[in-house]
Amino acid sequence: MAEADEKPVEGAGNNAPSPRVRCAHVGPLPQGERVRLTRRDALRYGLLGLGGLAGAGAFGYSCLKAFRSENPASIFPGDAPSGEVWEQWRARGWAREGYHYISLGQNVECHICPNRCLLAPGDRSHCRNRVNKDGKLYTLAYGNPCAMHIDPIEKKPLFHFMPASSAFSLATSGCPFRCLNCQNWEISQARPEETKDPSGPELRPTPQGLAELTQETQRRYSLFPEDVAASAAHFRCDSIAYTYSEPTAYFEYMLDTCKLARARKIKNVWISCGYMSGEALADLCKVLDGANVNLKSFSEDIYRALNDGRLQAILDTLKFLKEQGVWFEVTNLVVPTYTDKPDMIKKMCDWLVANIGPGYPLHFSRFFPMYKLAHLAPTPAEILMKAREIAQNAGLHYVYIGNVRGLEDVENTFCPGCKKMVVQRDVFDVTANHVKQGKCEFCNTKIAGVWA
Repeated sequence: MAEADEKPVEGAGNNAPSPRVRCAHVGPLPQGERVRLTRRDALRYGLLGLGGLAGAGAFGYSCLKAFRSENPASIFPGDAPSGEVWEQWRARGWAREGYHYISLGQNVECHICPNRCLLAPGDRSHCRNRVNKDGKLYTLAYGNPCAMHIDPIEKKPLFHFMPASSAFSLATSGCPFRCLNCQNWEISQARPEETKDPSGPELRPTPQGLAELTQETQRRYSLFPEDVAASAAHFRCDSIAYTYSEPTAYFEYMLDTCKLARARKIKNVWISCGYMSGEALADLCKVLDGANVNLKSFSEDIYRALNDGRLQAILDTLKFLKEQGVWFEVTNLVVPTYTDKPDMIKKMCDWLVANIGPGYPLHFSRFFPMYKLAHLAPTPAEILMKAREIAQNAGLHYVYIGNVRGLEDVENTFCPGCKKMVVQRDVFDVTANHVKQGKCEFCNTKIAGVWA
C-alpha cells in the first residue's frame, strides 16, 4: 500500500426526492435596474436551453436577488466523462448518484460544500469529482481510492484521540480548495480519471491481497465501503481515517464507509480543511468520532488568496462539531508571509477560546516549500515558538508544534492542573501515558479527549 502524506437542512440523497428551489418573491423590476445574468445565474433558473434569456423577466430577476451566491467557485464546463470511459466507470461501480444536491430542470446544484457548484449536463464540479449526467449529479470518487496506508493516529495529527492506536487511512483524488502550498497536490488537484484506470478485468483485492498490489494494479483495484471496513478490521486498526486529499470531495464514499465501520465498532476520523455544508456535516456527524480541522488562517482575504476558500465556513464547522459532541483538534500551518503574523494568530486563538473553549488542542505546523510556494523558506522555529506562546497566553490548554525536530516538549501533553507531563511523544510514538480514564494520574484533573 502506497503512503501519501447553519443549521442542518434536510438534503437530497440517493433515495430522497430532489427539492426544487422556490422563489421568495415575484414582482416588477425596481425602477432603473437592469437584469445582468451570469452563466451561473442562467443555469440556476433553467434559462439556458429553455428559451434563453428572453424568458427571464421579472420572475428571473427576483429569483436572482433572492438566491445569487457570492464568489461562486469555478467549474469545468463540458468536462464530464462520456462514451467508453463513462460506461467503464459505471460498470466498475465508481460512479454513483451523489448526495445533497438539488435539481433545477436539467441542471443540478451540489450542496456538499459551500462552493455550491452549479452544473449543466456534461459539466464537472470545482472539486473535479462530481459531474452532471442527464440531469443527475454523480460522484466519480466511489470505491476507487488512490492512496492507502496504515498510520499511527498521532500522524493525523490527533494527540488526544486513542493514543498509540492505528488508523486505516485512505484517499481519492479531488479537493474543493486550491491551496498554493498543498503537500498532496498530485492527487488533490487531479481528476479521478487521472488516478484510476477502469480498463481490463475488475480487481477487488481481499484484505490479505492489499499488500501485494503493484504500481500497475493500484490504478485498477476497487475498494468499496464494505471492503474498507473489512480491511481495517483485518489489520486490527482502531479507526479509519479519511485523509491525504480532502474527504469532502469524496463525501458519499466516506459516509457509506463510516456507517459500515460504525457497525463493526471501528472509529471514524475526518482529516479535513473543514469546508463542508451544514446539511452534509449533519449527516457525517451521526457516524463521526473524531476530526482534525485545518484552520488555515484567520483572514478571509488570505483564505481566498492562499486556499481559494472562505474562513467563516470553517469556523461554522468547528462550532457545529462541538455542538454535536464530536472530538476534534485544530491544525494551523504557519506559512511565511501569509499566516505568520502574530496579531492574526492572537485573533485566531482568542476566537478559539471564546467560541470553542480552551480544551481543544491546537497544532501549529511548520511549512516546507511545496507546490506553488516552493520559493518560500521553511517556517523559522522561533516563529512557531512565538505562536505557541501566544496561544498559551490566550488560555488554550494544549498547544503543540509539529514538523520540527529538536524543540523540547512541544509534542508532549501537560496537565492543566498540576502542570506535570501526562503524555510523552517521540515523533509519532507514545513513550509514556499517565492519562487514566480521561484524568491526570497525578492530580485527577480531567484531560480533554477520547482516551479509551
